[in-house]
Amino acid sequence: MKESNKDTLPVGKLPMKLLDQLLKRIPREDPDILVGPGLGEDAAVIKVGGETIVLKTDPITFATKDLASYLVAVNSNDIACMGGIPRYILVDLLLPEEKTTYSMVEAIFNDIISTCKEYGITILGGHTEITHGIDRPIAAGFMVGYSPDGRIVRTSGARPGDVLLLSKGIPIEALSILAREKAEQLDLDCTILEEARNLIKDPGISVLKEARIAIEKGEVSAMHDPTEGGIATGLLEIARACGHGLEVYMDKIPIMEHTHDILGPFSMDPLGAISSGALIVCCSKESARTILDAWQAASITGSIIGHIREDKRCILHRDGKIQDLPEFPRDEIAKAFA
Repeated sequence: MKESNKDTLPVGKLPMKLLDQLLKRIPREDPDILVGPGLGEDAAVIKVGGETIVLKTDPITFATKDLASYLVAVNSNDIACMGGIPRYILVDLLLPEEKTTYSMVEAIFNDIISTCKEYGITILGGHTEITHGIDRPIAAGFMVGYSPDGRIVRTSGARPGDVLLLSKGIPIEALSILAREKAEQLDLDCTILEEARNLIKDPGISVLKEARIAIEKGEVSAMHDPTEGGIATGLLEIARACGHGLEVYMDKIPIMEHTHDILGPFSMDPLGAISSGALIVCCSKESARTILDAWQAASITGSIIGHIREDKRCILHRDGKIQDLPEFPRDEIAKAFA
């Protein structure tokens, strides 16, 4: 049967139900697979020669400026969310025909090299080509890390009664991308735009530090970084992975300064906007304050935003009303690139 346009899927992640069905078809017979394909799991984990190896691949499709910073951060974040330490990367770089110049290629390579050096990550190789069918550079990373003590933190590990912590605030990555890519559509002071652009550095889109602190200081059951689809999607992925619901409070979620000014012109909800730089941590009630205090000592802000429920309902307290946590079929930032 021929499919019509109404059957096409929107830009962004696959619908969770479809993705879950597809992932369940993948064989899992290999005994060395510790964490395989699964909804909401940030990376794969395998056992090799007694070592616990964490593997991740992720592309950068929205940002074109500071491509290297986004590429290295988002891949290393997912390694960190599993309890790992990032070590190596391979990069697949696709460049648009009739738009790629020597200086562009050189700048991207230099940025990737310097960013990896900053993170202590070794570049092993990859692939680069100029191709048709794209209008901007697209980079995908394949990152390899390890767990120093063999411990793995799974998204599916969240337990009823666990507290939900959030580091920094939202939507850091969306604000930075829009300030860089869509400044001409924002009637904002240059100072505000520059502050937003710099969010990828301050407070930064890396969660390596807060993830490691949480693991070392608290009783952590799950961690997840809210990328495409924003914090709402990240929370729903935790819920679907662990088989329980959750309850969050809008007034407890830190919203970055100037969010309304930057997202407003595109009618975006910050809950559904890409939010790398924030980290969701599920932990015991007893260790929540310990983690928050340790973050504060490391100059990282953090908040308690809710808890895991026994049932499967995902609830949001917003504007004095109780509602289901919204689902976003595509990331809100896609509205600016339509």
